[in-house]
Amino acid sequence: MYSSAYVWAKIISYLEDHLTAATTSGYFDDAEVIELNEEQLILYSPSDFRRDIIRRRFAAFIQDALKEIFHSDAKLIVFGDEELNTYRSKGRSNTAMDFNPQFSFENFVVGPSNRFAHGAAIAVSNTPGQVYNPLFIYGPPGVGKTHLLYAIANGIRKKNPGVNIVYIKGDQFTNELIAALQSGKNIEFRSKYREADLFLIDDIQFIAGKDSTQEEFFHTFNTLYEEHKQIVMTSDRKPSDMLTLEDRLKTRFEWGLLADIQPPDYETRMAIIKNKATSLALDLSDDVCNYIANNVTNNVRQIEGTVKKLRAYVDLNGMELTLENVTRAIADMFKSEGNALPTPSLIISQVCKFYSIDETVLRGTLKNKGTTEARQIAIYLIRKLTNLSLPDIGKEFGRDHSTILYGIRKIEVALKGGNATLQNNIRDITANINSCL
Repeated sequence: MYSSAYVWAKIISYLEDHLTAATTSGYFDDAEVIELNEEQLILYSPSDFRRDIIRRRFAAFIQDALKEIFHSDAKLIVFGDEELNTYRSKGRSNTAMDFNPQFSFENFVVGPSNRFAHGAAIAVSNTPGQVYNPLFIYGPPGVGKTHLLYAIANGIRKKNPGVNIVYIKGDQFTNELIAALQSGKNIEFRSKYREADLFLIDDIQFIAGKDSTQEEFFHTFNTLYEEHKQIVMTSDRKPSDMLTLEDRLKTRFEWGLLADIQPPDYETRMAIIKNKATSLALDLSDDVCNYIANNVTNNVRQIEGTVKKLRAYVDLNGMELTLENVTRAIADMFKSEGNALPTPSLIISQVCKFYSIDETVLRGTLKNKGTTEARQIAIYLIRKLTNLSLPDIGKEFGRDHSTILYGIRKIEVALKGGNATLQNNIRDITANINSCL
């Protein structure tokens, strides 16, 4: 997990690039990060005027920065003095169990690409633990998997406010397990997950290849399943495509129902655009909606991000939403299919997620076996998946080109020698990288 200071510094840099340094300084120089977790970024601003501007004009930019740099869907909350005092008086934050009510079945746009998964999620919400247990929802990023996960939680909680819902992401499950082992809090860790009435785990693919994590998850799964507690998982691929996932887990993930979600078709994209525009009080003509639907096709998240960007242009520049203006405003959001290359930062972040190590360690000088292997894989994948030269790759790690070449050759020799574990690890990491493009 990144520190709040590191994340905020990256966001400020992003805002300066997109808004100018003067604007960023003018509105954010006294803003303070109160909390950052998987679900929310809480800022405090002492000025009523600045706080209002941040909420209305800059929230979309901040959330875009979180998605672009950290692949995070955390929602922005901006506190004033009253909210901050209330927050501190409670002595704790909102947790990941406090699901955004906007993520409901009613707000989910249904189309041919997601109707099956949507119906399965409703069935689970109506009768948890009785049908489709576990429910395994898979598909590329940004197509609505997490929305359905939260909708299930909100639906069950509405009927039973006292239900114990536990939500976590796959890589965070690993991080918590490591922390529990280091601090001797194994019992507390197990109790947290094995006493859940509803267990939701996002991006389950990140536990693949991690022996201790898979062992712990295996026993957690068995305990919950035997007690008829509902388990819902999401992933960017089906269990059989997770090469380094243990067979006993693959089998269990397939015990219930596998439901895939694909990118939305044209009609669904049009409905998503119009729904999002209405929620943002944005009046978009049919020509503009049609242009967006025909050009922004990757996923729901990108479509909604496009509409939010138009809202920001209207607020900041007073831009009239003509087709010509919209075409210019969102041109940078289009991506030629098949031509996108991952950035070194994306590759490094996915390697770090897979090996559960911090980026500063990977880029540093620590030379234990696990760190060295992860570093060499990152170097190998940057060379393989990008157009960077050896000296440019060296700059990413603070090393000269000869060291980079040595790391690449070490991996190549191991792969040619038939190292099956390394081959599978690289395949899984590459799949994780591709799913983010």
